[in-house]
Amino acid sequence: MTEPLTIVQLLLIALAGMAGGAVNALAGGGTLITFPVLTAVGIPPVVASITNTVALSPGYLGATLAQMKDLRGQGRRLRLLIPTGALGGIVGGLLLLNTTDKSFRALVPFLILLAAGLLALQDRLRAWLLRRVAQSGRSGVHEAWVIPPVFAASIYGGYFGAGLSVIVLAVLGLVLEDSLTRLNGLKQAVAFSVNIAAAIFFLFSNQVVWLAAVTMAVGALIGGSLGGRLAGRVKPASLRRMVVVIGLIVGVLYLLRG
Repeated sequence: MTEPLTIVQLLLIALAGMAGGAVNALAGGGTLITFPVLTAVGIPPVVASITNTVALSPGYLGATLAQMKDLRGQGRRLRLLIPTGALGGIVGGLLLLNTTDKSFRALVPFLILLAAGLLALQDRLRAWLLRRVAQSGRSGVHEAWVIPPVFAASIYGGYFGAGLSVIVLAVLGLVLEDSLTRLNGLKQAVAFSVNIAAAIFFLFSNQVVWLAAVTMAVGALIGGSLGGRLAGRVKPASLRRMVVVIGLIVGVLYLLRG
């Protein structure tokens, strides 16, 4: 973009960051709020996606630290999947940087609708994983088989990112034999590695709108803190449904706008 951001636009970005941070802390899907706002204030789609990744990446650190206890005893898996996630995030970031705004603009509605669909299926996925864990009494396939699908999911995460956690959890649940709590912790670590690697890669791209990124990051940190405090008062399923509806509306609007 060529025009400097106005105070009103920065306020909108800050509010979107707060909303996105709170939603990520409570239910996930914050990108379905933050990305459309960045494009609405005039930031081109590719640059908006890059800026969004950089702005929201610190929040993944807090979420990962909060689940450190669930990662105990999973050192081997982390040694396999953290580099896999980081490499996938960089590959996805590289693909994004080599995508034209016209092409990405055409993909955006489908990416948003995909993310909204994944978020809508999250509760069913968790229920399926719980049944699978309860019924499983056998050893699964070798854990190394989780690397290819996690790598593919990580590429998507570096490219756009919305719904990444749902995809990663599904992949982990298909391959690994473990409790849902421990898989959730592992999922969070993978998502952190993807987003941090992509964000660091983007730092050298000269494509980050820094004023927007910093403003949104501050808002997201505040929103994440507020979301954590509201965790016992707000039903994640209700909030998730609201975010899904917002995502579907935004996706259709992008689709109609072309």
